[in-house]
Amino acid sequence: MITIKKAVSKKEIKQFVTFPFSIYKDSKYWVPPIISEEIKVFDKNTNPVLQNADAHLFLAYKNGKIVGRVAAIINWLEIKNKSSQKIRFGWMDMIDDIEVTKALLAKVESIGKANNLKYMEGPIGFSNLDKVGVLTYGYDHIGTMITWYNHPYYVAHLNQLNLKVEKEYLEHKHQFSDIIIEDSERLEKIIKERYNLRALDFTSTKELMPYADKMFDLFNESYASLSSFVAITDIQKAFLKKKFLNFINPEYIKFVVDETDNLVAFGVVMPSFAEALQKIKGKLFPFGIFQILKAKKSKKLNFYLIGVDPKYQKKGVHSIIFSSFYKTFKKNGIIECRRTPELVNNLAIQKLWRNFNPILIKKRSTFRKEL
Repeated sequence: MITIKKAVSKKEIKQFVTFPFSIYKDSKYWVPPIISEEIKVFDKNTNPVLQNADAHLFLAYKNGKIVGRVAAIINWLEIKNKSSQKIRFGWMDMIDDIEVTKALLAKVESIGKANNLKYMEGPIGFSNLDKVGVLTYGYDHIGTMITWYNHPYYVAHLNQLNLKVEKEYLEHKHQFSDIIIEDSERLEKIIKERYNLRALDFTSTKELMPYADKMFDLFNESYASLSSFVAITDIQKAFLKKKFLNFINPEYIKFVVDETDNLVAFGVVMPSFAEALQKIKGKLFPFGIFQILKAKKSKKLNFYLIGVDPKYQKKGVHSIIFSSFYKTFKKNGIIECRRTPELVNNLAIQKLWRNFNPILIKKRSTFRKEL
């Protein structure tokens, strides 16, 4: 018999966060979270997104043992501003038992119906900055700090329970040696002169912080047209700056500004923390922090975000970002670049990389069910 219980106490929330360690303990590809940081995601005192969202955490038990988990999420800003009558589900992990998955998703469904919502979709987090999608292809590639990994049976369970694919995402990688930079460099010179633009490079986190709020504002503007987009509020910016920007080598954040110092484009690249996170097994202290600091100098990178002011889109501004990154990558001896999940129908972003010999390594999807 499967029993579902809401995780409320500190002990239960920690069990919720650490459950995947039991089913991926022998995996070469799963990348564990930092336990202390993951717990903060579900704490209203540390995660400001919860001021406008509800997160119901559930644990599944079988014979007294935890066998699954899921988070049912209602983002009220999304429902209010986009008229999207959706309940999200994420952080979904379970043993290979269809009854466990069925029971967990039934809880999500019941909360959605109780709040008069029309459909459920997942796995997704609170917003577009969170992890997304269940892995459907590429199980033999290591995950990243900002993506979920899962066993193939997750997809089989969702199909068996008659959930339908809602969105599809692709992940590619390419070798630094395959980057053809000459076209970008030629275009960069033209675009800089035509629109009076310049690139900003940083050597310290302190140096870039005055521009961080502008970056999040531009993120809101440039990503607003994407489905399921939820804008970053002012109160969330401080949380995101602390959570993400302190993890990133400042050399890997590039801004493009106009003659009045207005931000018109940005690019954010993260060093690969995957191997370091596997080594520390979720514990940052006492010694895990040294592995994280060491990983900041990784020769493998993940492209996290690229944003361009809508007024400058399709005008070649990306060439300035690419050229700036190329110089930094070459100086630092980077050998591999990997792109985080991109919507399969986002042809514009895929076109930017077509000359870099990209290799498809992963596919993932979100699944939907009408309520």
